[in-house]
Amino acid sequence: MHSLIFLTSTKIPYKPKLLSLFHFSSLSHTHNLHYESQHQQQHSNNNNNITNILHSLIDSHRYDEAHHRFSLFLSSGLLLNHRTSNVVVSRLLNSNTPHKTWSLLLSLFHAKPDYVPSLVIYNRLINQFCTFHQPHYAHSLFFDLRSRGHAANVVTYTTLINGYCLVGEIGDACKVLDEMRERGVEPNSMTFSVLIRGVLRKRDLEWGRELMGELWERMRVEVGSEVKVAAFSNLVDSLCGEGFFGEVFRIAEDLPYGSSLCEEDAYGQMIHSLCKVGRYHGASRIVYIMKKRGFFPSMVTYNYIIHGLSKDGDCMRAYQLLEEGVEFGFVLCEHTYKLLVEALCEALDVDKAREVLKVMLCKEGVDKTRIYNIYLRALCVVKNPTELLNALVFMLESQCQADVITLNTVINGFCKMGRVDEPLKVLNDMLIGKFSAPDVVTFTTMISGLLDAAKVDEARDLFHRVMPENGLKPGVVTYNALLRGLFKLKRPNDALKVFSDMVRGGTTADSTTYTVIVEGLCDSDQIEEAKSFWLNVIWPSGIHDSFVYAAILKGLCRSGKFNEAFHFLYELVDSGVSPNIFSYNILINSACDIGLKREAYQIVREMKKNGVNPDCVTWRILNKLHGKVKKLTGSEDPTSSTIYEG
Repeated sequence: MHSLIFLTSTKIPYKPKLLSLFHFSSLSHTHNLHYESQHQQQHSNNNNNITNILHSLIDSHRYDEAHHRFSLFLSSGLLLNHRTSNVVVSRLLNSNTPHKTWSLLLSLFHAKPDYVPSLVIYNRLINQFCTFHQPHYAHSLFFDLRSRGHAANVVTYTTLINGYCLVGEIGDACKVLDEMRERGVEPNSMTFSVLIRGVLRKRDLEWGRELMGELWERMRVEVGSEVKVAAFSNLVDSLCGEGFFGEVFRIAEDLPYGSSLCEEDAYGQMIHSLCKVGRYHGASRIVYIMKKRGFFPSMVTYNYIIHGLSKDGDCMRAYQLLEEGVEFGFVLCEHTYKLLVEALCEALDVDKAREVLKVMLCKEGVDKTRIYNIYLRALCVVKNPTELLNALVFMLESQCQADVITLNTVINGFCKMGRVDEPLKVLNDMLIGKFSAPDVVTFTTMISGLLDAAKVDEARDLFHRVMPENGLKPGVVTYNALLRGLFKLKRPNDALKVFSDMVRGGTTADSTTYTVIVEGLCDSDQIEEAKSFWLNVIWPSGIHDSFVYAAILKGLCRSGKFNEAFHFLYELVDSGVSPNIFSYNILINSACDIGLKREAYQIVREMKKNGVNPDCVTWRILNKLHGKVKKLTGSEDPTSSTIYEG
């Protein structure tokens, strides 16, 4: 009994101790786990914050700051995991600043020795150094990637070969190609095309042809078309860029690559490359070769050729191609049509332009009114009123509705030809409801035409009576047209009265208004009034630009007030205005006309101080001055070397 009590009594006191020890151990372990969890959570939060900051900077294209922040994080011991580092570095490569990115990678290697960038990052960085014509830097990266366990692939070698070719070091490029083969990396068709481009830049066509033979062999055995298409594109671009057009035509005739490429795609690439260097006739020759082999160019390609020929001044050849395109269902796009009819009208071949119009009207789904409007606008260049009127009649007879743009175009065409009776009849028909109602553009065009024909009363009647009756209020453009016409007719007082009415009516003048008034006053020999208008109206308004300054400077110089013009320009600069090269050239030209050589060069020095560099016009003006000095003195002026000062 006692022993039982003893045993019982001895066990009971130790039980709480064991429980308390177990409880303490449990708490300690839980606390450690909680601490580690908190630490991991905090580390994860830090990583997320760093990543978010860097991505935000990159998204806003603040690459310099992103590079700087990443470096600061690394120096502070805040490291990203391997995958996140690769993602951030890959995005930083979009900044196209290889030196900064490589410097950042070196910092990353130092902070995290086990970090290895992906091969894609290395390849992109090598390509950027090569693009900046620094293949030796690129080659050092090539050695670095190998030292970190990467095996260079065909992209790496091809990129490095391209880098050496870009700087003309073909021998080093060939060494890289040899090393590539030694290491068991088989060059692809892109590798050969890159090397060929480098060889062609050295004007070595024979070697280029040898390499082309290897390229065709490689393309025959190569699987997949993507690399082959890119290689062929690169080859043809290189041949066209270096002027070896005969070689392009030889390839088109022989097609040495057999069936390894889609022939239509190959011909299309040749046409594109030839057009890119402005050889549209050569591109049309490829079309003939295609048709001889039973192929036809795409609509886009054919439009490209006709567009280029029209823009290049050979509209007759473009028209011939359009006629030939009918056999395979070719239809012009609207923009090419516009260029072609404009070019034909400029060449005064209205008959062909009319045929092009008919072709476009046969196209399904076109806005016929818009097609006619383009044609009518082109006809205005011909300055043939009968043809313009006939086109409008033909449009109406074909049940095509003329809109306000159509009629404005016709009115403008007649006015540009100096004829106002026909457009007045058109305007009257618009007013009585036969056609679309006139708008502000209609009246502005008509007023300008009447003033050009010196019919001031009719122009004023349209402006003051007819426009308000039709619910139209003249804007600043209409006022400018009226002002320009009145000044042109030497009626400055009437023009200034119109300006006063304009201000009272609440229409705000623009810089064109002020330019017209200043030029008009100066042309009317009212230079003092022009100066007063500048001081009292233009300068306080704050609405003035280089055209206004040029008008004042021209007026002062033509009035023999060179010194005032000189001081006016300096006052502009002192007031914080930055005159452009045209203002300086006006002043330099005036100085040269009156033989002020020293002042002319002083202006050149001042313009350079103000951040404006002389252009070709400036130098021509100064050369004219030297020619005058030489004629007067009969010898070369020793101070002429100042033309190269500064």
